Amino acid sequence: MIFLYCSGAEDVALIEYAHLTGRPYRVFSLDTGRLNPETYQLFDTVEKHYGIRIEYMFPDSVEVQALVRTKGLFSFYEDGHQECCRVRKVRPLRRALKGLRAWITGQRKDQSPGTRSEIPIVQVDPSFEGLDGGAGSLVKWNPVANVDGKDIWNFLRAMNVPVNSLHSQGYVSIGCEPCTRPVLPGQHEREGRWWWEDAKAKECGLHKGNIKDESVDGAVQTNGTATIADIFDTKDIVTLSKPGVENLLKLEDRREPWLVVLYAPWCQFCQAMEGSYVELAEKLAGSGVKVGKFRADGDQKAFAQQELQLGSFPTILFFPKHSSKAIKYPSEKRDVDSLLAFVNALR
Repeated sequence: MIFLYCSGAEDVALIEYAHLTGRPYRVFSLDTGRLNPETYQLFDTVEKHYGIRIEYMFPDSVEVQALVRTKGLFSFYEDGHQECCRVRKVRPLRRALKGLRAWITGQRKDQSPGTRSEIPIVQVDPSFEGLDGGAGSLVKWNPVANVDGKDIWNFLRAMNVPVNSLHSQGYVSIGCEPCTRPVLPGQHEREGRWWWEDAKAKECGLHKGNIKDESVDGAVQTNGTATIADIFDTKDIVTLSKPGVENLLKLEDRREPWLVVLYAPWCQFCQAMEGSYVELAEKLAGSGVKVGKFRADGDQKAFAQQELQLGSFPTILFFPKHSSKAIKYPSEKRDVDSLLAFVNALR
C-alpha cells in the first residue's frame, strides 16, 4: 500500500492515475485545523468521486493548545512558519509514515526553483523514517517531478478530475488559509505561500530535505566566510561547548541526567532526525532530564572520537545522574518513541 497526499492539483492527478490502474491504493491528508473551506469541500468531492475514504491525520490537540496560548494564533507572521508547521503538519505526517515503507507526493521541479529543482522521481526519504525504522527505511516517490504544470492541468481537464475551487480564484499552490494567497499573472506559484519569508526556504517541513545550502563542501558562503545553518535550534536543547562537554565527562554525581547528540549540521542523517530530537526535548522539558547538542565536526571531531565514542553522525549519548561514563544509543531508529524508551530505561 502507498499513501498519496491529497491537497493540490498534482495530488488529485495522482489519485486519478492510481484509480486508473485498478489496483488498491490509500489516500491521506493532513487536517491542520487551518485549511480553507474550499479544501474541505475538495476532500468530500474526491471521496464521493472515487468511492474512497481519505485517512485524515490531525495534530496533537495539547500541542496546538500550548502553541496558541503561548504565542497566539498568528505567531508565524512574526517568527516564521516552521514552528506552527512542525506542530500541525510535520509531526502528524511523521506518525503516518512510521507505518509505511513508501509514499507518493505531487512535487514538481518547476513548483519551487529555490527548493525543488533537483528532486528525483524516486528517493530514500531524507527527512522521515518508515516501518522498519532508521535511515533508509522509507521510499519517497515523486512521479510527476519532471512534468510541467500545464501538462498536469491538461490531464485534469481531459479526465474531468475534481479540483480545488480556489484554483479558479487565482490560487495555485494551496496550503493553510493564513499562509496562502492568490498570485498575480506573471508571479511564480510559490509566491502565494509564506510571502513574508525568504523564497529559498519555502518548505513547511514535509519536504525539508529539498532545502539545500548554497555551499562549497557543505559550507554556505557569506561575505567570503564559510558558515552553515545550525540545526536542533530550540529553547529546550542546550548548546554545549567543548568545556561544557568536558565538565559532563568529569562529573561523578551530576544533578540531572543528560541526553546529548553529537552532530554536524551538514549531515543528512542529523537533519533527518531533527524533528524527532526537537520533539523529544519538548517532551522531556521539566522532567529532570537535560537535552543538549554538541557540534562534533571540524576541529572537534578528533576530541569527539577519542572521548565521546563518535563513530558516525549522529551519535547520541546518555549521561546518567550518578556516573561520568556516557552510554551510547545503540540503534539507528531515531524516532521519538525509540529515543524516549532509551532515556526512560536509563534515567
